[in-house]
Amino acid sequence: MARRTARPAATQQYHLEPYQRDCPACGASAPVAYHNDRTVATLDGVYRLTLGVRRCGNPGCARFRQPYRPEEEGHWALPHGEFGLDVIALVGQLRYREHRSIPEIQQALGARGVQIATRSVTNLLARYEELVALRLGAAPRLRAQLATQERVILALDGLQPDVGHEVLWVLRDCLSGAILLARSLLGATEADLVPLLREVAVALPVPIVGVISDGQASIRNAVRAALPDVPH
Repeated sequence: MARRTARPAATQQYHLEPYQRDCPACGASAPVAYHNDRTVATLDGVYRLTLGVRRCGNPGCARFRQPYRPEEEGHWALPHGEFGLDVIALVGQLRYREHRSIPEIQQALGARGVQIATRSVTNLLARYEELVALRLGAAPRLRAQLATQERVILALDGLQPDVGHEVLWVLRDCLSGAILLARSLLGATEADLVPLLREVAVALPVPIVGVISDGQASIRNAVRAALPDVPH
């Protein structure tokens, strides 16, 4: 069914640039080639994201002219998604912890300022179910893609809609933008995160050459314990 109402206008602006300025494959300079805009509705408001996209200019590189998007983009939303990962995490929380119906979830999101149709709530619930069911070992197409790029730059994000709620941990590859693992956990301690990092490292067909996350102490400790030789 076609959209019958306009998307909510963005009330906040945010600019994202890749942290890595050189090509991750050959090390050559990878200047910003163009900018993309996308609008994402989160629990904190509607954001207009401006994304600087870099491309390698070395014709002999395996990633020649392939886009390298800001690593932080995947923290906001899934590829092509209109709603933030924090909204998806809340939808899963309301459905599976509080056993609310789709109309009740829609009402709860509306009370938080998120304008969303009933059908979109159903779609977000499906995205949540796909995330927590994802297993890298059962995704041959993704494994083949990772084998081609020969390395992974791992990003680790924790989404907690409210204090006291479960945390949806999402591990993704910054080069391909692919989600590698997602898990809803009660805690965010080093003991919670080390098994996730080790599970991904064992399942990957290529090495992890770097990790990107926020500076939370438990995350730093978990990366140090699970991936001691990987730059973080």
